[in-house]
Amino acid sequence: MNRILIVEDEERIASFVEKGLRSNGFTTTVVGDGEAAYEYAVTGAFDLVVLDIGLPGRDGFTVLREMREARVTVPVIVLTARDSVRDTVAGLEGGADDWMTKPFRFEELLARVRLRLRTAARAPEVTVLRSGPLTLDLRTRRARSGDRTVDLTAREFVLLELFLRHPGQVLSREQILSHVWGYDFDPGSNIVDVYVRALRKKLGAERVETVRGVGYRLPA
Repeated sequence: MNRILIVEDEERIASFVEKGLRSNGFTTTVVGDGEAAYEYAVTGAFDLVVLDIGLPGRDGFTVLREMREARVTVPVIVLTARDSVRDTVAGLEGGADDWMTKPFRFEELLARVRLRLRTAARAPEVTVLRSGPLTLDLRTRRARSGDRTVDLTAREFVLLELFLRHPGQVLSREQILSHVWGYDFDPGSNIVDVYVRALRKKLGAERVETVRGVGYRLPA
């Protein structure tokens, strides 16, 4: 079942899109501002993003640019009231996969969502993640640090995969919790710190950096 992130600050439109997508078998999450949009998008938990441009906080152009800078390749369909050629070109050149203007027909949005998901599914599958001497084979679930094979638990594997998919990017504890343990996990827990220490023991202390007051990152 495909997971879609809906980024829309107008509740009526967000509800309309969410209900339509859910009735067609998609799993949806709705956020209403640019900060939350970016935080959710970089978790890797979604197959497609429907993105408004006029958002509180970061606007949609900024969210899109920062997603692509963070190497988030999930398809993005911009759904906006802006209809100028300049805005459309800026959005598509900034990394959007499609552009729709409001008002819109849901049937057209649904067709575009399905098209983008099919196109993404045909893209070559990445099976080995790399960063410097670290490699993670997603098929065999084996990690290597240089010439050394590293045994990982299931949670350690998911945590390392998250870091390797976002090299150089600072990931907050909340982002890591939501991706590795799910959104219902206690945000006050120190479980992230415990697992980061475990990865450091197995991979080397220098492999995961602490960014004080923010979170952790894998050096690019």
